[in-house]
Amino acid sequence: MISVKARPLHLLAGLVLGLAAGIITSGPLQQTLGTILQPVGSLWLDALTMTVVPLVFGLLVTGIASASRNAAAGSIAGRALILFALMLTAASVCAAFMAEGLLRLWPVAQGFAPVGAPPPPPPQSAWYSGIIPANPLKAAVETAMVPLVVFAIFFGFAIARITQDLADALLRLLTGLVETMLVIVGWVLAVAPIGIAALAFGAGAKLGVGAVGAFAQYIGVVAACCLAATLLAYIWAAVAGRRSPLRFARSALPAQAVALGTQSSLATLPVMVDAARDLDVPEETAAIVLPMAVSLFRASSVAANVAVAIYLGHMHGVAIGIATLALIALVAVPVSLGAVGLPAQVSFFATIAPVCIAAGVPVTALPLLLAIEAIPDLFRTVGNVTNDIAAAFIVTPPQRPSS
Repeated sequence: MISVKARPLHLLAGLVLGLAAGIITSGPLQQTLGTILQPVGSLWLDALTMTVVPLVFGLLVTGIASASRNAAAGSIAGRALILFALMLTAASVCAAFMAEGLLRLWPVAQGFAPVGAPPPPPPQSAWYSGIIPANPLKAAVETAMVPLVVFAIFFGFAIARITQDLADALLRLLTGLVETMLVIVGWVLAVAPIGIAALAFGAGAKLGVGAVGAFAQYIGVVAACCLAATLLAYIWAAVAGRRSPLRFARSALPAQAVALGTQSSLATLPVMVDAARDLDVPEETAAIVLPMAVSLFRASSVAANVAVAIYLGHMHGVAIGIATLALIALVAVPVSLGAVGLPAQVSFFATIAPVCIAAGVPVTALPLLLAIEAIPDLFRTVGNVTNDIAAAFIVTPPQRPSS
């Protein structure tokens, strides 16, 4: 995997400088700076957005094909994948309705006007229209994310059913496509502080000091949805695992502490194995389910991605009804599979931008939110780790001693 790095402090510095410049300037100076910086921000955002379609397609196909192969490799892996899908969907739907409810009670300021062309709105015809792409190439050209995601899912499952040599050839080609896109993303992220500063200037000029409150509200909403996804892990463990949630909480606590300190599910894996052992999960089950969960299963991240898309929808005044909420929740689940092994800055954009585009929500402010993602990421990691342990516990419940 190509290294793609953008220092969080540099991104935050670009955000702060851009906001400060937009807030403290006024009159002709602000207009002159806006005339200069708006094209800079627009071009930088376009450069980042142009990688979305090939990157998401390549990641989805390779992720689905890999998951399908794992399911065929054994019954435990197959049950784990089914459970992952159920838990991801539950977290996604819960976050959609929670974020929408919170933002109706606590309206968001609408100040980040798009600097580029917004994505096309979802079609207003019959609900099923456009789900299956009659022309996948046309869907890709038009950035129609829902049919593109559906086609990628079919394509990924189909690859797992053809001969090994042909499947490997196709996956090698798609892996090369993904790596090439990551090189381009690396170039774009190398100048991310400049692009973010240019975008932040417009936000500061429109919202003034209210921009700080908007970011604080964003953190609060996303953190709340991540905590809700974490709570779902306790509910899953209690209902499906038929065990006291207090015991599950005690066993998961060390892993949660490590996750909070490292912000890495992978680094927490050894402690998660200890937690599974403490919950009487068979060793062979933990050895299969937990590594798969770390790679594929990010329930809290899915909840956060849904919350981000809904927050941006409210920020831009996009009407979000029940149908759009369902669309956001369901698109977020398969797209999350594509984040396997990606750097945080790339996965943030690659997993949220398709959801936004599918719902007709502009992604203009997404890079600004990336600059402060380090705080919500704490809640993402803790929730992901907690759900990973719950999944390992549920797939093969421990044997109860006979009375």
